[in-house]
Amino acid sequence: MQRSLALAQLGAGNVAPNPLVGAVVVYNNQIIGEGYHQRYGEAHAEVNAIGAVKDKALLKAATIYVNLEPCAHHGKTPPCADLIIEHRLKRVVIANTDPYEEVAGKGIERMRQAGIEVEVGVCEAEGRHLNRRFFTFHEKQRPYVIIKFAQTADGFLDRIRASRSEGEPLKITSEMANQLVHKWRSEEQAILIGLNTVQLDDPSLTTRLWPGSDPLRLVIDPQLQMDPESKVLSDGKPTWVFNAVRSDVCEDRVCYVQIDDPADFEHEIMAYLYKNGIQSMIIEGGATTLRRFISAGLWDEARIFSGPMRIGEGIQSPPLTGKLIQREHYGTDTLHTYVPE
Repeated sequence: MQRSLALAQLGAGNVAPNPLVGAVVVYNNQIIGEGYHQRYGEAHAEVNAIGAVKDKALLKAATIYVNLEPCAHHGKTPPCADLIIEHRLKRVVIANTDPYEEVAGKGIERMRQAGIEVEVGVCEAEGRHLNRRFFTFHEKQRPYVIIKFAQTADGFLDRIRASRSEGEPLKITSEMANQLVHKWRSEEQAILIGLNTVQLDDPSLTTRLWPGSDPLRLVIDPQLQMDPESKVLSDGKPTWVFNAVRSDVCEDRVCYVQIDDPADFEHEIMAYLYKNGIQSMIIEGGATTLRRFISAGLWDEARIFSGPMRIGEGIQSPPLTGKLIQREHYGTDTLHTYVPE
């Protein structure tokens, strides 16, 4: 099962909104086939693992280890449970039951009715962590939300700047940390910022420092005050603008989504993203946007870089209370990862 989890991780950034799944076929204590779901719309892990077995006659006496329940419905591909039944595998070992209502135990039931031994719950916690975005989306009916920011050693996000003309944003972290942030972007479906960040920093929000797909850009701009020449509006990459003025209009890959209640836009945005199949989102600022989502309890993980510099005064980091689960060092920068308590 540990091997199936490791294989599943290889699909990160390429399979959403599908879950990360790996599969390993074992005969007589030897791995005879393995595979993982590599890209959305393509073959599932079970298909690739069974396909890798050279002698299909061995399958009748083999066990397949898979970290998520084999699907029992027709989606982009046929049901994997049917494939396992077709080849008459002796045993199936599963980490997690699929929370998606089209599956949700149906694959397990179908295989057991076909006479296949099914064991569920092996490495269950590890499996849930691996697919925490998928589980959050289906169980909480909203995307998995990652809060990310960098702060100085004395707790500031930036110097106080009234406009872009007052200088570039403060560079708190090293290039190593910046590259890691771009890797994170490639692993999530969407990235969110507020109006002030666009006006002050004019970010691209792409993965230019890492080989991977750019996330869908989301911007909160209640009164549509962004400069039309801002990168998020003018570079031709997909962007959704949440606002209180325009609705259901798309121009040059920029779509405007109207918010009915600007005082509660956090929950409206979550509902809209869920409706449109966005399973994960990373919030990169600014301070006001970060505070509002933190205050609303709409976050699942916080990744906070601390650099060595001190500036004495500036824009304070948002207060965040959570459980520290990891501390890592990247050169002179320290990364703290928190989850809600």
